[in-house]
Amino acid sequence: MQVGKLAAAEITKAMVSAAYGATAAQPRQRDDDPFRKGDFVVYPTHGVGKIDKVGSEEIGGHKLDLIYISFDENKMTLRVPVAQARVTGLRKLASKEAMAQAMTILAGRPKVSRLMWAKRAQEFQAKINSGDLKSVAEVCRDLQSAANGSAPSYSQRNLFELAIDRLAGEFAGVNGIDKAEAIVQLTQKLADGRTADTARAARVRDEAGETSPESTVSLASEPV
Repeated sequence: MQVGKLAAAEITKAMVSAAYGATAAQPRQRDDDPFRKGDFVVYPTHGVGKIDKVGSEEIGGHKLDLIYISFDENKMTLRVPVAQARVTGLRKLASKEAMAQAMTILAGRPKVSRLMWAKRAQEFQAKINSGDLKSVAEVCRDLQSAANGSAPSYSQRNLFELAIDRLAGEFAGVNGIDKAEAIVQLTQKLADGRTADTARAARVRDEAGETSPESTVSLASEPV
C-alpha cells in the first residue's frame, strides 16, 4: 500500500527525534490496551481508520516502531510512532456506554453563544479536531440548524457536515452498521431531540399561562 503525501507529512523530524528519545530514554512501560492489527481507531484530525499493521521502519537514521493506519475514504495510510501514539490523541473506538452518553448530548438543547461567528467557528473546528466523542456530539447539536438548510452561512453547514461525518464514522463502527445508515440515525436523533425540546417549551408556556396574574384577575372579577 502506497503512503500518501498527507500521511508521510505526519511524521516530521521533530516527531522522529521525540519518538526515538522517548523510546531510548524511558523504560518500556506496559500498555494494558495496546494497538493491534485489525483494530479500528480514531485519529483526531482524520476520523476512523483501521490498523493494517504494527511494525518497525528506519526513518531519519532511527529504527522506529510504527502503527500503520488506513483510511479507506481518503485512500490514505498514516504512520504513527508507537511511542507517541497516545500523545497524538490516537484512541480505540468508544465503548457503547460512551456512545450512549454522546447520544444524550446530541439530543440535548443547543447551546446559544453570543460570540462572533469567526470565533465560534474556530472553537467548533478545534472540537472536531480534538477527536473527543462528546465534543464532536456538541458541535452537531449546536450546529444542527444546518441539517434542514436553515443555517445562516456556508461555513456553518460545512462544519456541521464535517462533525456529523466524524460522529457517524465512530457510531457506525461501534454499532456494526454502515456509515450511511449511521448518518440517518444520528440525523433522526437530532430531530427527535428538537421535537422533545419544543414539546417541553410548550408545556412550560401552558403551565405559566394557567397560573399567570392575568388569569387570576380574570377569574376573580367574574360575578359569583
